[in-house]
Amino acid sequence: MRIVSSLLKRIVYPSLASAGVFHRTNAQGLAIITYHGVLPPGYAHIDAVLDGNLIRADDLRRQLRLLKTRYNVISPEEFFDWREERRALPPKSVLLTCDDGLLNCLTDMLPVLQDESVKCLFFVTGASATDVRSMLWYEELFLLFLKGPAGGFAVSSEGIVIQGALDSRNQRRTVWWDSVKRLSQVNATQRACFIHSLRERFGANADRIFGDASSPSCRRYGLLTASEVRQLISAGMSIGAHTLSHPMLSQLPPAIAYEEIVESRKRLESALKRRVWAFAYPFGDPQSVTPQVLAMPHEAGYQVALLNFGGGLGSALSPYSLPRIHVTAAMRLSELEAHVSGFYTRLQLHARRGSSLE
Repeated sequence: MRIVSSLLKRIVYPSLASAGVFHRTNAQGLAIITYHGVLPPGYAHIDAVLDGNLIRADDLRRQLRLLKTRYNVISPEEFFDWREERRALPPKSVLLTCDDGLLNCLTDMLPVLQDESVKCLFFVTGASATDVRSMLWYEELFLLFLKGPAGGFAVSSEGIVIQGALDSRNQRRTVWWDSVKRLSQVNATQRACFIHSLRERFGANADRIFGDASSPSCRRYGLLTASEVRQLISAGMSIGAHTLSHPMLSQLPPAIAYEEIVESRKRLESALKRRVWAFAYPFGDPQSVTPQVLAMPHEAGYQVALLNFGGGLGSALSPYSLPRIHVTAAMRLSELEAHVSGFYTRLQLHARRGSSLE
């Protein structure tokens, strides 16, 4: 499968894109794209898993120009009006979204969006309802395991025990992802206490990550504050909710999962003095949601909820499980267009049909 995927990305997609096959598609509907921010100049790339979701400003600009040339990039307001049946979408519509609410969304991504005259729907966590700078807990966790001393370890806090070996990069990644799932089973307070214990165990200091707001490390890891989110709004961008603390919702007890969903909307609306109508599931892959979780945003008062996989023109658009094309640093222009045009989704569908007939 890896060989097939590599052939598609390196040979098939570029050839089809050059021939104009993708943008001549007859597929209609809506393609939703999700970003996770822009790597600030001067930031030293640490790990493909950690940094692979962020793209460079020049790549973002090239992608936006491609989309504007061959598709109709709509604003979040136009999308909302369509959902409310107040307007029709233009042919081959594309909506831009961005998850997590990192500071670089304001400092490095917004200038590109403004230069290209496009709007984006930014999903932020409850941390961005305050003016205290913080960072995503699972990114700090990754840095702690990446920089921790080699060898075995065991940390216990708040009834949580995590242990493993940190002898290789792959071991560190595995321990990290297992820990993300384990720490998603408890509330934010318990999670924070455990990470504090891990810092003490490894002799780390979270404050070293930030520095001043203009530093590459702060722009890479720091989350937007409420005043900075208001700057995005003043620039014409829209804001959605991304839970209070970005856990994997499928791992949480249902009551805590619902609280993460509903309280993030309430806190953001209180801080920003405007309606928050859209929700994005943290992580947003099939493992991170369940049928019970998918039913929660509607009950919590949102008009739409978005996943982080699938997507493309012609995709089914269920309002509380809207698919999105996840853009990564490794995605080339031709691969992006294969997804946006719906070619990739149709290819998968044909592959599944073929395997079912064998």
